[in-house]
Amino acid sequence: MEDHRFISYANGKSLVEINSTIPVPRTRNFFRMFLAYTSPGALVAVGYMDPGNRAASINGGQSFNYLLISTILISSLMAAMLLQYRAAKLGIVTQMDLAQAIRARTSKRLSFILWIIIELAIMATDVAEVIEAAIALNLLFKIPLVIATFITVFDVLLLLLLSKVGFRKIEALVSCLIMVILLVFTYQVMLANPNWKNIFLSALPIPELVAQQPVINGLSPLTGSLGIIGATVMPLIFICIHLFAKLGKLTMMI
Repeated sequence: MEDHRFISYANGKSLVEINSTIPVPRTRNFFRMFLAYTSPGALVAVGYMDPGNRAASINGGQSFNYLLISTILISSLMAAMLLQYRAAKLGIVTQMDLAQAIRARTSKRLSFILWIIIELAIMATDVAEVIEAAIALNLLFKIPLVIATFITVFDVLLLLLLSKVGFRKIEALVSCLIMVILLVFTYQVMLANPNWKNIFLSALPIPELVAQQPVINGLSPLTGSLGIIGATVMPLIFICIHLFAKLGKLTMMI
């Protein structure tokens, strides 16, 4: 009889060296449990710190003030969070990452085509990240772009080496960096002194969100909304959630 089990590893468990290595406390203490699951969440949140994502939101705010706030709210709650929940649940239940799940449930030919497409997308994304980091180092410290590029590549390799000394070390480092970004953005918002009444009123969607006019700086409300949705619903985040869902020795509550 044909085996129809859903869990069927294509090439063994992924990330064998760190799979199920993070201890999760067996306690009813809320704060200990909260901290245990917050750090993996911080790693996932890094995907939203991408300069391109911030640029899409800043351009939308610069061009249309508070109009696109409801787009951010809807895409975050209904699209991003829902899809992230489903991705985490699939990773926990199957103990496979997204690539393995696709390989297990598709034909060899289709999985090969998808692999090529994903590799091209990864290369395009990585090139953008390296260039953005090199430009940032050049602007902040006047480091030549070529040297800044090598520094960026080195720091990625260094972060990968940290996984040898414990994944919690990476989580702590990334969490500290996120806190720095949070403090900087909070300070910038305080300096901007926004109209909080208009912010809350703009949380309600209106027909102007999908209008093609006016066009400001080459951006219409429709294209601005699409850019924000694309910056919020990121496939990279779903892949990360699949992987991080398998690091704990105990599965998360689903």
